[in-house]
Amino acid sequence: MTGTALGAPIERREGRQKVTGAARYAAEHALPGRAHAWPVPAAIARGRVTAVDTSAALALPGVLAVLSPGDAPRLAEPDDATLAVLQGPGVPHRGWCVALAVAETLEAARAAARAVRVTYDAHPHDAGLTEDHPDAYEPEDVSSGPGRVEHGDPESAFAAAAVRVDVTYRVPPLHNHPMEPHATTAHWDGDRLTVYTSSQGGTTVRSVLAQLFELSEERITVVAEHVGGGFGSKGTPRPDVVLAAMAARHTGRPVTLAYPRRQLPTVVGHRAPTLQRLRLGASADGRLTALLHEVTTHTSRVKEFVEQAAVVSRVMYATPALRSSHRVVPLDVPSPSWMRAPGEAPGMYALESAVDELAHALGMDPVDLRIRNEPDREPGSGDPFSSRHAVECLREGARRFGWADRDPRPRSRHEGPLLIGTGVAAATYPVQIAPSTATAQALPDGTFVVRTNAADIGTGARTVLAQVAADALGVPLDRVRTEVGHSDLPPAPLAGGSSGTASWGWAVHEACAELASRLAAHPGPLPSEGIEARADTTGKADADSPYARHAFGAHFAEVAVDTITGETRVRRLLGIFAAGRILNARTARSQFVGAMTMGLGMALTERSTVDSAFGDFTEADLASYHVPAHADVPDIEADWIDEDDPHLNPMGSKGIGEIGIVGTAAALGNAVHHATGFRFRELPLTPDRILTALLSEGRR
Repeated sequence: MTGTALGAPIERREGRQKVTGAARYAAEHALPGRAHAWPVPAAIARGRVTAVDTSAALALPGVLAVLSPGDAPRLAEPDDATLAVLQGPGVPHRGWCVALAVAETLEAARAAARAVRVTYDAHPHDAGLTEDHPDAYEPEDVSSGPGRVEHGDPESAFAAAAVRVDVTYRVPPLHNHPMEPHATTAHWDGDRLTVYTSSQGGTTVRSVLAQLFELSEERITVVAEHVGGGFGSKGTPRPDVVLAAMAARHTGRPVTLAYPRRQLPTVVGHRAPTLQRLRLGASADGRLTALLHEVTTHTSRVKEFVEQAAVVSRVMYATPALRSSHRVVPLDVPSPSWMRAPGEAPGMYALESAVDELAHALGMDPVDLRIRNEPDREPGSGDPFSSRHAVECLREGARRFGWADRDPRPRSRHEGPLLIGTGVAAATYPVQIAPSTATAQALPDGTFVVRTNAADIGTGARTVLAQVAADALGVPLDRVRTEVGHSDLPPAPLAGGSSGTASWGWAVHEACAELASRLAAHPGPLPSEGIEARADTTGKADADSPYARHAFGAHFAEVAVDTITGETRVRRLLGIFAAGRILNARTARSQFVGAMTMGLGMALTERSTVDSAFGDFTEADLASYHVPAHADVPDIEADWIDEDDPHLNPMGSKGIGEIGIVGTAAALGNAVHHATGFRFRELPLTPDRILTALLSEGRR
C-alpha cells in the first residue's frame, strides 16, 4: 500500500484483541499476591475529619489495612491539589477520600470501607452557583488565553444596534463516564514502582508520581496499553493512581483500585455548569455590530478550573465590537476538569442558539446569516487563519441536507401528533500541538518498528501512527509495527485537546524521514540490531505560529417532537467538517460520529444536579445520568471537505476528536425550536420541559 497508506480506511490494529477480550486494561493485571482497595468518600461538604474508627473494618476476614489521614504514607506537596489524598484532615467537598480499605478481595475491601466509621467537624458550605454570587471573580487566564478579550465599545454598539438579542443559556454539570472506570494496579519492587493505569497520558503520570513519591522517573514504570475511554477525565492523573501506589507501599502487596461508578462524578472531574449571557446586535441587513458573550461558572476550592465557554466568540463571527469574558465562583463542590471539547461544547451551544434567535428576529435564513458574518481574520486576535472553510461546510451541509426545501416558519410541519423541525449550527475547535519524541527502527527482516509513549484511548492511534510511518518511509503498511502506552518508550504528550495524532505523528514522521535518509545512505545488509533514528519536535511543535489555526464544521439536524409525551426523537444528524488532511477515513468517521452522539446526549438526556444541601451530585450512576442508548441515535452521517493547510504539521492534519460534539446540541435545540415554536434555553431538552411549554399554550 505504498503511497496510499495515509488517509486509507484501515481497520484498528488492536480491534480483534478488544472484541475477544485479549486486550488487558488497568484493573485486569492479576499480579501474584494482588490485593484490592476501596475508597471511603467524605459524607460532608466541608469541614474536618476528627476521628476514623477502623476497628470494625479490620476485624473483617481478609482485610489487610485501612489507611486514614493519620497513618497514610506521606507525599510531597503536589502541583495538583486534587492528588493530596489522605494527607490531612481537611474535607474540601463531599466525596473527598477520607480513608482507604485494602483487602484480599474486592468484596472484602468494599465491606471494610463500609465498616469504617468517620467522625467529622462539619462547617457551613456553599454549593450554589448564581450570576451575582459575591465571590465571583474574573480569572486572569483560561487554558487557551486571557479570561477576557474586548475590543471596540461593545456596550454602546449593542445599545445602538437596529436588531438586538439579549438571552441567557444554561448548561448543567455534565460527566464523562467512560466505559472503563478510573483504575490502577500498583506494585513496588523495593524502591521501584510499576503502575498499570487507565490514563490519557502515561508520560505525565510518571512525572507526577516521581514528584509525589520523591523518586527519579527512571524508577517508575507506567503502563497504559489499552484505555477504555476518558473524554478528558483521564487527561491528567486522578486519585486512583496515587491511592493504589500508597496502598501498595503500605501493604507490600500489588494493589488494584478501580473506582466504583457512583464515586466517579466527585473525584475525576466534570464539565462545570455555565450561565451564559449572549448579546448580539446587528444592522437590518444582518451584519453583526456587537457580540457580547459573558460566562459565569463554578470551580472548587481545591484548585481553579474555568470552563472557558466564551472563547468561541473570539473565533466565529466578524464584529467591530466584541466582549468575551469569564467569571468563576469558587464553591464547596468537587473539582471540575476537562470534558470533551471543554469550553467549546457549551460555548457553541449558547452562541449558535443565539445566532439562530438573531436570524429569526431578522427574518433571515440562519445559514445565510452565518455566511454573511464570516470573518477574514480571527476576530479575537486579528491573526490570519491558516485555513478556514466554515462557509464551505455550511454550504455543502445545506446542499446534502436539503436545507433549501425547508419552510422556515416554526410549527410548519406536522405528522399527526408529531411536530417536525430542522436546525443548523456551526462548529469550531482549535488546532493544538505539543512537543513529542519518537524512534523508528529498521530491522534486517525488512520490517520497521515505531515507538512513542502515545495513549490509544480507543481512537486508533496505533493504526494511524503506523500509516504516518509507512507514508514517510515509503513502505507497505503491513511492514510497520507500532508500540505505544509504556513509559519506557520515548516520551509523548497526553491524548487531549484533539492534539494527540498531530503531536505524536509529527515526531513519528520526522523519525521515519531521518531513518529513510540513513537507509538510503547505508550500503549492504542491515546489522543484526537494525538501524534506528530518533526525533524530538521540541522547538518545532511548540513554536509560536503567526496563524490562527482551527478546525471548522457545520451540523444539520431534523427532529420529531411528540406533542402527547413531549419526547424528542432525532431523525437525522449530518456533520460536515474541515479538519485538514484526514489520516484514516474509517477512524476519523468513527470519531466524528461518536462525538456527535455525545452532543446528542448533551442536548436531550444528560444532566447532573448539584444538591446545594449536600454539595454533591444527585445523578451518581448510569441509571440516573442518562447517556444515549442505541434507540436514541439515528443513522448519523459525518463527512469532510478536503483541506490543504501547510501551516500545521508535516501531515497537514488537524485534531478531530472533539469538533464533532461542538455545535451538535445547538443544531438540535434550534431544530426543536423550529418544530415547536418554543425556545428552550436550558439543557437538556427533556420531555417534561417540552410538555410543560406545550401545555402552557394549550398546544398538546
